[in-house]
Amino acid sequence: MFTGRRLIIATKHKKEQVIAPLLEAALGVTCFTDTSFDTDLLGTFSGDIKREQDPISTARLKCLKAMELNNCDLGIASEGSFGAHPTLFFASADDEFLIFIDKKKDLEISVRELSTKTNFNGRAIKNEKDLLEFAELVKFPSHALILKKSETDTQHQIKGISSIKALKEAFQYLIKKHKTVFAETDMRAMHNPMRMDVIEAATKKLVVKIKTYCPTCNTPGFGVTDLKKGLPCDLCNMPTQSTLSLIYSCLKCKTAKEKLYPNNKTTEAPMYCDFCNP
Repeated sequence: MFTGRRLIIATKHKKEQVIAPLLEAALGVTCFTDTSFDTDLLGTFSGDIKREQDPISTARLKCLKAMELNNCDLGIASEGSFGAHPTLFFASADDEFLIFIDKKKDLEISVRELSTKTNFNGRAIKNEKDLLEFAELVKFPSHALILKKSETDTQHQIKGISSIKALKEAFQYLIKKHKTVFAETDMRAMHNPMRMDVIEAATKKLVVKIKTYCPTCNTPGFGVTDLKKGLPCDLCNMPTQSTLSLIYSCLKCKTAKEKLYPNNKTTEAPMYCDFCNP
């Protein structure tokens, strides 16, 4: 279905470094990018351009636009978000969405990778000592930094800082100009190896989903579309909020199958039970 076809990776941030090898090996496609397509126009992490849509809608728009500009019927795009983990208190998360679109076969296959593997952080900086402590905390210089006047003011921000010399120079420039400096991690993929690892993990997940075929009509992308909670408590046997089963369904014929106990356990510990541990 895909062998020998050209596939556009909609990115200007070097994501093809981890996406292309996996797709080419698994699907037999030839990947390429178009650096003239400015994906930043759909939103930036640094806040200078606001993202107008949710991550999956933005990834879809990015992918379709790149396909249109390059007259290509096969494409892939990713979109990430960073912030507090939805269930783990005090943990930051990298939430990556990856979408694969085949106009020729009328397919759209997407995956999500939610990971705590991130250095996402930001801090108001008063002096060089604070700056260097923050830089060490977030794995600088292998992971780049952004400096700006304040968390919300992007007028004179300096991105992609990846050397001590450049970091100190940027700090001195901003502190003299504005008297205040805010430092944050540069979350663009080419400046953040931890994020690139999460994108790679999402791509591996996507490959598995693409190569999983519907048992009824043989369409690629037979994957999880829903889940059921209610794994019984090991002590009182009442339903918990933990996952009981996953629902797999087809993108075309709507065939659905339920897989019980996806986490390889048939009961949940009482500490996670709302009745035993309210």
